[in-house]
Amino acid sequence: MNAKTQARLASLRRRLLALATAGATLWAATVTAGSQTVSSALMALRGSILSPVAALRWELGDLWTDDQLSAAAVLVLGESPLLLSAREEITSLWSLESPDTDSSEEPDAPPEVTTPVTETPLETDLSATDNGIPARTLIPNDPSGYTVVGKVYISNSTDYTLSTSELKENYDAELTEEAPQVLIIHTHGSECYTPAEGTEIEYSGDHRTLDTRYNVVHVGDEMAQVFADAGISVIHDRTLYDYPSYSGAYDRSLAAINSYLAQYPSLRFILDIHRDAIEDSEGNEYKVVSVIDGAETAAQLSIVVGSNGSGLEHPRWKENLKLAVALQAALLEEYPTLMRPILLRNSRYNQHATTGSLLVEVGAAGNSPEEAVLAGRLFAQSMADTLNAKSK
Repeated sequence: MNAKTQARLASLRRRLLALATAGATLWAATVTAGSQTVSSALMALRGSILSPVAALRWELGDLWTDDQLSAAAVLVLGESPLLLSAREEITSLWSLESPDTDSSEEPDAPPEVTTPVTETPLETDLSATDNGIPARTLIPNDPSGYTVVGKVYISNSTDYTLSTSELKENYDAELTEEAPQVLIIHTHGSECYTPAEGTEIEYSGDHRTLDTRYNVVHVGDEMAQVFADAGISVIHDRTLYDYPSYSGAYDRSLAAINSYLAQYPSLRFILDIHRDAIEDSEGNEYKVVSVIDGAETAAQLSIVVGSNGSGLEHPRWKENLKLAVALQAALLEEYPTLMRPILLRNSRYNQHATTGSLLVEVGAAGNSPEEAVLAGRLFAQSMADTLNAKSK
């Protein structure tokens, strides 16, 4: 081998080494993206090497598509009908192994279980329960610790001082002649209720099910129908953003909200429908109810309003709070025990999207689906009446 050939081979080896080094650097940068410390970066590198699903992830890529499979991945899957038919299963496996932690929201708020401190049971005969869960009607027993606007109680866990006169002012969001106007969505759509004993129900987790007859999606169906009957155009997104991975649900629902707003700029009101989970001081579950017309019982509701107290951008959160106060005041005039205090929190719950965004907790896990549906319908009807009256 002459000197000229040796020189060419040496140059080729150097180029290959440079390409390998660049590839390794790019791979390491991709794997450790988002790591805040050296330790977390090392753990990410270790996981990417040892995890079989990570090998698939590296092979297919990891970009920004809705189901977390990149364009390159889709192209690869498309080469094989068998792989393409299993795309959903591949995505689910991917999500289960590596829950979404790159969250712009506090991932699992509101808390899973609420133990009321300043609310006490109302003395009412609620012995007849249809699903075996003890029932209570909770009302504030003392204005201390609350901001009180007329009949509306606000439990403020932020550092902000609220002005009652400001909260009585007109809220910003209102109906327009364009459609659609309301979006109903469920960040935690698998949250479910307790049907009557003997009902066959398949649970996907603790008080969670994919069966939309028994989870909060069913409440959203009923609310959407009420709005439509009142002449208000509504979109109901029935997607379960908390399944198969609970972590990151707020990021996924925010992506959907932004997509809807881009497609339908007429949307002014966004209702994220959840349900609470309530226990007493000894850890015993119970449901919260309100007697309607002395006969039926509806689940009690609570409105959760976010702020920018967590540091996330949400400059007009007070407009959402003013809307919540107006809606709650109207509901309490007709149904004095239907609403529990408004909860003002540091988290923003995607409510920066519009000035008509609210999170509504419809009952608790112990409530029956029927009680939750009645509560949802009463809330939607009152809200429709309030919004229609303002738009006239």
